Amino acid sequence: MTRIKCCGMTRVEDALLAARLGADAIGLVFTARSRRQVTMARARQIAAAMPPFVATVALFMDDDAELVRQVIDEIQPTLLQFHGSESDHWCMQFGRAFLKAIAMGAGAAALPRLRDYPHAAGLLLDGHDPGEAGGSGKAFDWSLLPADPAQPVILAGGLDPGNVGRAVRAARPWAVDVASGVESAPGIKDPARLAAFIAAVRAADRAAEP
Repeated sequence: MTRIKCCGMTRVEDALLAARLGADAIGLVFTARSRRQVTMARARQIAAAMPPFVATVALFMDDDAELVRQVIDEIQPTLLQFHGSESDHWCMQFGRAFLKAIAMGAGAAALPRLRDYPHAAGLLLDGHDPGEAGGSGKAFDWSLLPADPAQPVILAGGLDPGNVGRAVRAARPWAVDVASGVESAPGIKDPARLAAFIAAVRAADRAAEP
């Protein structure tokens, strides 16, 4: 079954709706480079509201280690996610499981970077260009995904209710990650689009069953 992460949460009600609809994880963005940056106070409210078995992922992009430590202390996220030029060694310093985003905007030229993070719990392949923040809504060529990756792959970038089913069928990722594709405005989730997105992933999973 394809896991689902809904990222860029800024409201408790949106995160709760995602959980009720069947999302496996929600993402909280702490980097100031994102339009979906959440305050520490709001992040505490969202994290505290999450029901059991829904993971909370804290996202950073070339931020100070002190901010990461503060978020760990105050929010206690399930996973960390790094979207910048952070090295594998830098990401490991916090003693927490982490995801590392790989900017796939360069196409096949980005593939060697998939070997640079052997300690990552998973690799998030996003459609943006190197140096850009996530949540850009840019897709990439899904056929570039390796057939037998060494780590779980999370597919992101340009996914929405209309194309996520095709993406799941084409790439068979461990998980999909959505932000802008289910929004009415940056950080504000549209209930109908969110429900349609999760339904499309589940339909694609059912179609793949033998």
